[in-house]
Amino acid sequence: MSKENFRHPTVPASEESVHQNELSNGLKIVTDSVPYVQSITLGIQIDAGSRDDPQDGLGLAHFIEHALFKGTGRRTYIDIARNIEKNGGYLDAFTTKEQTCIYLRCLAEHLEPSFDLLSDLVCDPVFPPEEINKEKEVVIEEISSVNDTPEELIFEEFDLRSFPLHPLGKPILGTEESVGNFTDDNLKNFMRLHYVPQKMLLTATGNVHHDEIMRLGERFLGKLREPSGTRYVRQPFLAQDYTPFTQTLKKRVCQAQIVLGTAIERHDPLFYSLMVLNSMLGNGMSSLLNLELREKRGLAYNVYSSITFYDELTALNIYAGTDSNKTKVTLELIKELLQSDSLKHPNAEEVLAAKTKLIGSHIMGMEKMTRRMSQMASDISYFGRYIEPEEKTAAISAVTPDDIAEASMRILHDPPYSTLVYKPGR
Repeated sequence: MSKENFRHPTVPASEESVHQNELSNGLKIVTDSVPYVQSITLGIQIDAGSRDDPQDGLGLAHFIEHALFKGTGRRTYIDIARNIEKNGGYLDAFTTKEQTCIYLRCLAEHLEPSFDLLSDLVCDPVFPPEEINKEKEVVIEEISSVNDTPEELIFEEFDLRSFPLHPLGKPILGTEESVGNFTDDNLKNFMRLHYVPQKMLLTATGNVHHDEIMRLGERFLGKLREPSGTRYVRQPFLAQDYTPFTQTLKKRVCQAQIVLGTAIERHDPLFYSLMVLNSMLGNGMSSLLNLELREKRGLAYNVYSSITFYDELTALNIYAGTDSNKTKVTLELIKELLQSDSLKHPNAEEVLAAKTKLIGSHIMGMEKMTRRMSQMASDISYFGRYIEPEEKTAAISAVTPDDIAEASMRILHDPPYSTLVYKPGR
């Protein structure tokens, strides 16, 4: 077939392909039909993450994510692994500060048994004591892995110091001590509070039919019920919960690790402007940080910025790894760039390039079914509805240089920065 005659299928969702409903128990269902693929991605998102851990149970949300795989009333942990893999699929999960997600991919022909398996994990886990004790050791090894990875550890410690009195500062994995002390009651009480229909969302994307997903949802998830008693209320984030700081610590590292960041209250009108601003600042080879620190001066191999949108705030962080003797000049240059005219008064060409880069990344990412699944969940959690790709790309395209200037003034110039540096030493 000649290239001229070959046409790739388009990936944006249309109004006809995305459907949202609720089961009889209130659990939300969102489907995105992509008929040209042969697989299905199913995800169950729970509106509970590390910020919802009890004070005496740091890491509990994440540990439950692990514990769900250890057995149910109908399946051992070996059955769980074999059931998904004998059908050519895979099963995984992750925990963030605000959500937990258990998901799988399978061939469309194996939808029903795969749906049964995924639902079984969240509806009927049994937490066998012997398996739970082994999984504690596994998670403690995971914590050790983070402690051995300076780039991961510094972000964890940065959040802890930025939000010392708020749950957002809690480590997602918890501590060796907290994980070692988890009890069966801890796990069951957390699930009783959070693994309830009103806090859960099922997303399905790929070769799916909405009516079929609704039927299976009612069959396998419809038995979930809201518990009696007081509902859990998440501790809100207030302006005073962010505590700016500057600290340098000695660590067993070969190069200095730098994280500089700030946080502002959530401001939805600036959502897409902040995304484009981050793209300009530190996302990609042509970003300001990469060009100035790496390409022009050779100060860093790894330098970037990231932006995180939480329920009540937006956090912007900048990371750089550099020679210990160049820490001061690197930090000074980063701060200088944050005040530069390129961000205060960006020209239309620079803004257009950043928007095009962001749109390209989004569209290519949406070609991956797992990304589509998680994007649907993120949108519904943050905005209360799924933002279709066409709407999202249009919103990014509409960002102007004046919008970037406003976003820059809001997040780069007014709020105080926090800085954490790891330097080689003991």
